[in-house]
Amino acid sequence: MIDTHCHIDEEAFAADREEVIARQRENGVEAMIVPGVNVASIDTVLKICHRHPGYCYPALGLHPEDVKVDWQEQLAIVENAIRTHRDELVAIGEIGLDYYWDKTFKEEQKEVLKRQLLLAREMDLPVILHNREATEDILRIVREVQKADDACSNGKLTGVFHCFNGSRETMEEILSMGFYLGIGGVITFKNCKLGETLSELVKGTSDEEHLMNRLLLETDAPYMAPVPHRGERNESRWMCYVAEKLSAVLNISHEAIVKHTTENAKRLFRLP
Repeated sequence: MIDTHCHIDEEAFAADREEVIARQRENGVEAMIVPGVNVASIDTVLKICHRHPGYCYPALGLHPEDVKVDWQEQLAIVENAIRTHRDELVAIGEIGLDYYWDKTFKEEQKEVLKRQLLLAREMDLPVILHNREATEDILRIVREVQKADDACSNGKLTGVFHCFNGSRETMEEILSMGFYLGIGGVITFKNCKLGETLSELVKGTSDEEHLMNRLLLETDAPYMAPVPHRGERNESRWMCYVAEKLSAVLNISHEAIVKHTTENAKRLFRLP
């Protein structure tokens, strides 16, 4: 299993970070993608990934919740770090839009997202997208950047919609754009409809293979722990519960889920 979204650099792991990483290795976690969210996390992400080369892989970006009054200064620092560390990064992220808590900087969020998408295209890196209460805007902005791909010498913009929990229509549009779906602990929650949405998408159609080629496992650790650990500090090894749920709703073996999602992660992030 590969955890495609793990904030192992955060303060929640400060007391026992090395023990946690060792525990994941011992429990079948092959690698972790560690996304940055702001200027401060540039150093924390890179430090941990340098300490665990070939296991922890860095991504850098400016998260929408960190878009404030000084966003231009902060974005410039993040962009410079991305250019400086391009050869060791596997993605630009965590970036995106979040209108859930505060819409004060809504327009600035959109500008920051677009600039980071353009940088990702320029650097030929995938993106890790955060979307909360902003589906229409984030899809529109991604489509706009993709439309200009033909004029760019690098590859087509792609990436993953992190912590996906949207409608079938949104899922179909994301897949049509060549993006991946990051599936985490939320799929195990009692009132979550994501499992039903995934099942409906493939039921009686030929979309199963296409869907399986676009699913990724993730945790968002230390957040969003799956049942039966909901409410606890999340860990990468608990992706096994997400894989079990996917196995049940898609009627595919647990082993096949792990195999496909691992191959997908290696393909998207160009891992060895």
